[in-house]
Amino acid sequence: MKIGVLKEMKEGERRVALSPDVIKQLIKKEFSVTVENDAGVGSNFSDKDYTEAGATVGSPQEVFAADVLLKVNIFSKEEVAQMKNGGACISIMYAYNHPEILDELNKKSIMSFSMDAVPRISRAQKMDCLSSQANLAGYKSVILGANYLEKIFPLMMTASGTITPAKVLIFGAGVAGLQAIATAKRLGAVVEVSDVRPETKEQVESLGGRFLTVEGAEEVKVEGGYAAEVSAEFLQKQKELIQSKIKDSDLVITTALVMGKKSPILVTEDMVKSMKKGAVIVDMAVESGGNCEISEKDQIVRKYGVTIIGESNLPSLLSTNASQLYATNISTLLMHLATKDGFNLDREEEITKGVLITYEGQVVHEFTNKILNK
Repeated sequence: MKIGVLKEMKEGERRVALSPDVIKQLIKKEFSVTVENDAGVGSNFSDKDYTEAGATVGSPQEVFAADVLLKVNIFSKEEVAQMKNGGACISIMYAYNHPEILDELNKKSIMSFSMDAVPRISRAQKMDCLSSQANLAGYKSVILGANYLEKIFPLMMTASGTITPAKVLIFGAGVAGLQAIATAKRLGAVVEVSDVRPETKEQVESLGGRFLTVEGAEEVKVEGGYAAEVSAEFLQKQKELIQSKIKDSDLVITTALVMGKKSPILVTEDMVKSMKKGAVIVDMAVESGGNCEISEKDQIVRKYGVTIIGESNLPSLLSTNASQLYATNISTLLMHLATKDGFNLDREEEITKGVLITYEGQVVHEFTNKILNK
């Protein structure tokens, strides 16, 4: 099987789908790999690194001749147009947000697999790119916030006086939130955490964070690790709790996502107005609409004396590590789906069924169809 790795074309994207170390493993499994010229430059992997690993480095046309194409981000219409009929591709698709791309894939009977759709089960952990990338994003959110916060995190006792520790408020105790808690605690901050899922309380407290409990949290429905349904009454109670805590916070990090929907607004403009001058907000959900009402995608703005960071691609800021982890995720999935001789799909197997989006000219993914047909 010939694997093709394309250079990412999304603005600001520095990651690459395969790292040289992972390519060595694929070559040992008798796969053939072609990487586009300069595809790894943003992750500090040179073309020489790839050739030494056993890959061929070539033009986009040479890459498109591969049996399966790999990317980080979803393939564009222009890229699909260059794929061969009946080919295959794997990337982070969030397919339900891109019906126009699915149409193009189906016109050419291209089999597509989405990395974000990997089931969150124990035997698929090594394929779970959402977790690997969120881990890095959670770490970077704290470092980025600390950089813009004009005070230190830890308690410091000096001859000139005592500096009190910074107060960090984190919304969401998923993978990104938990890593943010751990990082902020290591830097010496006092950390408080809000999450609609009561089962996260133990994890938060094990990392040294204080869990903020909202009445009615036990009624929140959770699907695939995401909050699937939250009542207006619950959201109101949560906002009231946030309002009381946010006034004293130095750094606020928001991570709340709802799968297949726009992110909930957790920090309103009025809340921002109530915050201390010099405080910082890092809105990690800005890609899907944002948790802060006045955050701006891919912008760092100062409003009402508060710095609001709307970086939509935090893993890309740690591109070397992000690419190394993603390469392990995508190669593990590929080896689950195929051998050196080609794809060998069992469409009823849980992982395969979970990631297969388009097949023989049809959208076959249950959740994607559910969203698209609403």
